[in-house]
Amino acid sequence: MNGNLAYQEEPREELLNGEIVMMASPSVNHYQITLNIVLAFQSYLKGKTCRAFGDGVDVFLTENDRVIPDAMIVCNKNNIKLDGIHGAPDLVVEVLSPGTSKNDKGYKKDLYEKSGVKEYWIIDPMLRSIEVYLLTDGEFALDEVYALYPDGLSVTDKEREETKKEIQVSLYNDFCISLGEIFKDLL
Repeated sequence: MNGNLAYQEEPREELLNGEIVMMASPSVNHYQITLNIVLAFQSYLKGKTCRAFGDGVDVFLTENDRVIPDAMIVCNKNNIKLDGIHGAPDLVVEVLSPGTSKNDKGYKKDLYEKSGVKEYWIIDPMLRSIEVYLLTDGEFALDEVYALYPDGLSVTDKEREETKKEIQVSLYNDFCISLGEIFKDLL
């Protein structure tokens, strides 16, 4: 046994359509965005019935689908078990990385839609943008695209000005999170 490995993390994997998909460890910016969102969710939800969860919690959606969202809100306490969430969270957040983009925008988006997730966020850390989808009549509809657009990106001043900078979370009328809060402390 190697004495330098006092602790070795279990491999991270999801089950998508019956196939095991290995997950890489998140980058620093990916982790920071996820942390910022979970902290904002927890702060707002204090004393409310819904609960926030961060990366690392399994979500069992079907017999062939077990996912690990970057962040989520679960309002049905009966879905919360010791080994994870059984059933659709109310809100799911996925932060894109090169290895997960296709699944996050394709299979997992469709899976979340079919499972009844009410709100789905896809976050692009490079563009500092968030696509918010809301479930309407059983289908996801793009509600809004929010962005801070980092310096150096060829975006007009008008586009920067017109982009919304605060997300209205659909689960509560008074729950808003600024993009500055979500994207703070990034490298």
